[in-house]
Amino acid sequence: MLRTLTIRDFVIVDAIELEFTHGFTVFTGETGAGKSILIDALQLALGGRGDASVVREGAAKADITADFAVNDAAAAWLAEHEFTADEGGALLRRVIDNAGRSKAFINGVAATASQLRDLGELLVDIHGQHAHQSLLKLDAQRLLLDSVAGLDIKPLSTAYRVWRAIAKQREEFETNARNVLMERERLEWQVTELDKLAAKPGEWTEVANEHSRLSHAASLIEGAQEALNAISEDEHPILSQLNALNTKLSKLVDIDAALKPVLECMEPARIQLQEAVYALNDYLGRVELDPARLQEVEGRMEALHSTARKFRVTPEELPAEHTRLAEELRQLADASDIEGLKKQEEKAHQAYLALAAQVSQTRAAAAKNLGEQVTLAMQDLNMTGGSFAVALNPSEPAAHGVEQVEFLVAGHAGVAPRPLAKVASGGELARISLAISVITSNATTVPTLIFDEVDSGIGGGVAEVVGRLLKRLGQQRQVLCVTHLPQVASQGNAHFQVAKATTDAGKTVSRIEVLDPKNRVEEIARMLGGLEITATTRKHARELLAL
Repeated sequence: MLRTLTIRDFVIVDAIELEFTHGFTVFTGETGAGKSILIDALQLALGGRGDASVVREGAAKADITADFAVNDAAAAWLAEHEFTADEGGALLRRVIDNAGRSKAFINGVAATASQLRDLGELLVDIHGQHAHQSLLKLDAQRLLLDSVAGLDIKPLSTAYRVWRAIAKQREEFETNARNVLMERERLEWQVTELDKLAAKPGEWTEVANEHSRLSHAASLIEGAQEALNAISEDEHPILSQLNALNTKLSKLVDIDAALKPVLECMEPARIQLQEAVYALNDYLGRVELDPARLQEVEGRMEALHSTARKFRVTPEELPAEHTRLAEELRQLADASDIEGLKKQEEKAHQAYLALAAQVSQTRAAAAKNLGEQVTLAMQDLNMTGGSFAVALNPSEPAAHGVEQVEFLVAGHAGVAPRPLAKVASGGELARISLAISVITSNATTVPTLIFDEVDSGIGGGVAEVVGRLLKRLGQQRQVLCVTHLPQVASQGNAHFQVAKATTDAGKTVSRIEVLDPKNRVEEIARMLGGLEITATTRKHARELLAL
């Protein structure tokens, strides 16, 4: 239930704070006074679209806050999204500055407009003054029936998309069978060639290194032998000379200890040279000229290089290219399995039809119930003998099912129902729309219902019936109604009057106040008699309020 609505600097509203209670509350006032502005402000707090144009002229920002007592569904949503407040309830706030930037909050925590909308759908249901116009569209009729039935057609829509995607794939294959076959043959040839090559990750680097070593084997052997000779095998090898010097310095150290550091520096050099001799002998023992292996490695390199050039990749990329082409071939083989595709298509089709049958069954029950309730309501709305029905006309399978929903109406007895768009006058359409709004509101669990001039196009005794319907609805829910009809306004449990005023600065602002019984008589009289209020209109107003 909406407890308070605070509006600051919104359109022509400077500052208003309203408190609401249970029951049926009405808003009245002169045309242009700002009655619907209140609904627009609330819609903004519920995540509606807004831009800089909603900011009152001269103000920095518009600020709307709506405080709700929450039902179980809204409380669960708040808990799930971590917006739960310590004191309970839901405080929805929307701020839009004069540059068009928007901020949203739920219980003081920053939120998105989308989150405001999701929560708002659990708290408020708004029926606009142009709702009856949308009833002329078949898609709107279907959505309304599905709402009454509590239908979620997302699984059906998903099943439809899956079925049609497979069907499209099968149709494309049948149309382009020759091209698919040629592509498959090309991929098979490429994958077969790469299978034969069997390039392994990192192989090109290994083969290139081995080829470099084998092709330079003679130079390597010659260089290693020359180094070995110089160090230990020549007539005067370096190692022998170093040994002799070490021996001589050892004797001189006995004479002068100052030479000891020199000897200590030369000894590691002698040891390292000896280690080098061991390493060179080991290397020469392993390295040998191998022309056959060299030829084999060169052949492998040429095979890798030529294949890479043919596939327009580098030799290092051959293994990855092999994997990619093999996967393409596998996918194409799956896609080109026409029999397999037909089986998948039939399976998906049957799954769709099963869900569609369930949706049709639910719609049929809801259509019968809605038709009976609207027909009953029409009798009270000065359409005695009239009837309303919901037809489910078979149609081509679609995301929403296998039938098209169409509302049918007969304005009076003895006439066959015909499509709503073709037979209903403006007044009849408004009454039928109102009946549907009231009935569908009974089907929802949303605690607050708002009717924004939905009584447009009716009057007289029908208006009184409309007021009674809304008041009866207010016994179960919180109902807020913007109205221009005194017969409806007189039924309200609470009555707000909206009026324009001029500030000291000469600016027009909207004012709103709760009417006491005396002022309520004056407002109802104004609605009945216009600018000139007479004793007769006041008497009539008191009679309406007494009823």
